[in-house]
This record gives sequence, C-alpha cells and structure tokens, in this order.
Amino acid sequence: MTPADFLNNLISRYPVLKFNQQGISNAFDLLKTCYENNNKLLIAGNGGSFADAQHITGELMKNFCVKRKLNSSLINNLTAIDPVIGKDLADTLEQPLTAIPLGSFGALDTAYLNDTGTKIFAQNLLGLGRSGDILLAISTSGNSKNIIEAVITAKAMNLKVIALTGKTGGKLAALADILINVQEIETYKIQELHLPVYHCICLMLENYFFA
Repeated sequence: MTPADFLNNLISRYPVLKFNQQGISNAFDLLKTCYENNNKLLIAGNGGSFADAQHITGELMKNFCVKRKLNSSLINNLTAIDPVIGKDLADTLEQPLTAIPLGSFGALDTAYLNDTGTKIFAQNLLGLGRSGDILLAISTSGNSKNIIEAVITAKAMNLKVIALTGKTGGKLAALADILINVQEIETYKIQELHLPVYHCICLMLENYFFA
C-alpha cells in the first residue's frame, strides 16, 4: 500500500473525515519532510489528548505495522562493540521516528507548575524544540490556554504547527500552519475521530520510511 492508499481507506471507513482529507495529506507531507531532515515531532495535549500524545509517540518510536530494521552501519557498530549483546540489540531494536509527548517530565513539570502556573508545554518546548521540528497541538476546543501558549512559543522558534481539534478549530485555527478540525463539537465524539486520524498519519509515515 502507498500512503495515499491508507488515506483513501480511512475515508472509506470514516466518511465524515472526507472534510479533513486535504489537511491529513498536508500533515503527512509536512511530517515526511521533517523526518527526512532528521527533525522531530513534539506533541501537546491535555487529559485524553495527553493520552493521545503518548499513544502517537508509541506508534512512531517503534514499529506500528511494519518491522523497522536498523541500518547496516549501526548494526556493524553494535556488533563490533560486543558480538553477543550487540547482535541481540541489532536483532531487536527498531528504527524510530522521533516523537516526544510534552508534559512527560514529572519533576520538571511539577516544579514549574508550582512556580509559574500553566506554561509547562511552552517550557518543555523551549528546551526540546529546534527550528525544523513540528508541534502537534491537540485540543478538542482549540482554545486550551497551555496549548495556545505552546503554539505561540513554537512559532516564535520557527517550528511548524499542526492542530488537531474539533469543528470550530477555536483559537488554534488562526495559529496553525495545518488545521485538522474533525466535524464534531462534543468532546468524546471529537476524540473518537482523532484516533483514526493520527493512526492513519502514523501508518502513512511508517509506510513511506520503512515498508
């Protein structure tokens, strides 16, 4: 299957996402370029969307549906250092597409929350983000204050922003480089559509880089 096949399959299973087909395709293209340039994805979300951020990280940092064999240079380096352990590592480790869920640093985040309030995503981004990286901002309303703060910080640092939201897009609609606003207004219904959207994007990326 090609990346386009995965997207067409998504639309056939979830016709309501036809509205978002171009946005999903654009998000894939942006992420493809990001990873081709050895950059990374940073993801911000609250509550269920934080769980989505961790879920996306899991699909990108190891195999999703395709085995991702290490490149021969790394395999040779591993086995040269230790023929036994190195071979085991070479046989089991998989090529990642680097993704980091913001808000996953307990000591840093709780200290920062205690000191300054809501801006942990912005602070995480400031420490981890580099020009050429991408921020995926997930907010069902599109108006989450700490997500908006992270997006503004990202744009100031020359990061591109993909927003995954509900129908209106909220404040993120005007800030994002790419908006994927699924056409629901109730939080749980929005989240039900977010999952197949990001699964599709992860499948498209994995297919492109590893199939």
